[in-house]
Order: sequence, then structure tokens, then C-alpha cells
Amino acid sequence: MSGHSKWSTIKRKKGALDAKRSKMFSKVIKEITVAVKEGGEDPDSNPRLRLAVANAKGVNMPKDNVSRAIKKAGDKGSANFDEVTYEGYAPNGIGIFVECTTDNLQRTVANVRSYFTKMGGSLGKNGSLSFVFDRKGVFSFPQGEWDIEELELEIIDAGAEEIELEESTVSVTTAMEDFGSMMKKLEELNIEPESAKLERLAVNTETLDVQTALKVMRLVDMIEDDDDVQEVYHNLELTDELMEAMDE
Repeated sequence: MSGHSKWSTIKRKKGALDAKRSKMFSKVIKEITVAVKEGGEDPDSNPRLRLAVANAKGVNMPKDNVSRAIKKAGDKGSANFDEVTYEGYAPNGIGIFVECTTDNLQRTVANVRSYFTKMGGSLGKNGSLSFVFDRKGVFSFPQGEWDIEELELEIIDAGAEEIELEESTVSVTTAMEDFGSMMKKLEELNIEPESAKLERLAVNTETLDVQTALKVMRLVDMIEDDDDVQEVYHNLELTDELMEAMDE
């Protein structure tokens, strides 16, 4: 299993907890808000909103919550959010890329900087990790009744670069420019993704001893728990030994 898939699995397990579920709902509501302000309240004519609604379904957000979020985002007095990214290094040179959606830029940068400092890392300049991560489309959906080889033939033409099957869940990676064509292909196949996002995947990963790696993951967790943070990416290799230690 790739490092990306391992990290996704960890986050799905964590997401089963009520506190994490609340955080996941908050992320989706922000996605919906930004999408509505960009392109209106109709998912049929607003691809970004359509994607946000699909991701809401993927985290089991009730339909009423989704409808309220769309309506609230359309109100003139609703909050305006800025999307901003930060790049930095954890101890031992592990790259960490942070995506935020915030209504207070000063608060967000101060908080993110404090997390890096507290854990012995440092916040860098935007662009400093451009060689560490590639932006890719990442889709996750149930296999359903599809034969995996037949499914592969269907989606390779739409730009699938990597296809992984974990239990009954299919994970597909595409180039960023093929994100839209893959979404269209899944719609044609009547496959509803549990998650469909543009993510930043590490070009190469770094391996650390377990105790040092756990310190890096504590920094990642600290950043993820911030209400302004949407996603955190890193290039730490998630070894089997590290995975076991994280489950303890």
C-alpha cells in the first residue's frame, strides 16, 4: 500500500471518532461556502459546489446540514473565507504542506507558525516545497459489483495513473489536469465517490526511526486539529513499524 493510502486509512479511522467527525463536517461546510461564493447555489451549474456536496456525502453529512450550509453561504452577511497555504519543515527535514481556509489570516499564520516552532520545526517560504509534492487528483469509492480488471479498463482512458484496491474501496490517482475527466467518467459509470479531491502527494518519502517519526506525526496532528486547517500533507514514509506505534 502506498504512503498516501496508508495516511488516508489512518485519517478514515480517526474520522470515526465524534470529535474528528465534527472537524470533517466543518471542513466540508467551508468548502461549500467558498464554492457557493465563487459560483452560486446550484450544484448543476457549479462544479466546485457539486464536488463539495459529493465530499459531504462521503463523510456522511446529513442532507439537511448540506442544504443549510448552501443556503447560509448564499446569504450576503455570511463569512468570507480566504484560501491560503503554508509550507514548512518538521525536525529531520520532513516537508509539511498545509492548506487552510480562514476568515482571519493573521490568526491562522500565527497559529501555524507556533505549531512548527513548538515541535522544533520551521515555517518556510511558499514555493519551498514545490519539488517535494505533486498535485494529483485522488478519488476513493466503493468497488460495488465491478470486476476490478473491467473497472480499470473503463477508467484508464479517463486518466487513471494508479489504481489501488483496499478491502472493498478503490483508490484512483490522476494527473491534476485529468481531475475533471475522471469525475465525468465516474458519473457515466454511476459511481459516486466517497471522496474526490486535488491532493499534494509526495514525490519521494523519507524514512525516520519510529520515535523520531512519532514526533513528526504529533506535529501533523497538532496542525490538523486547528479549525482553520483543511488538509496537511507530508513526505514521511509510513512504515509498518510506525503504523503499529500510532495504533498503540
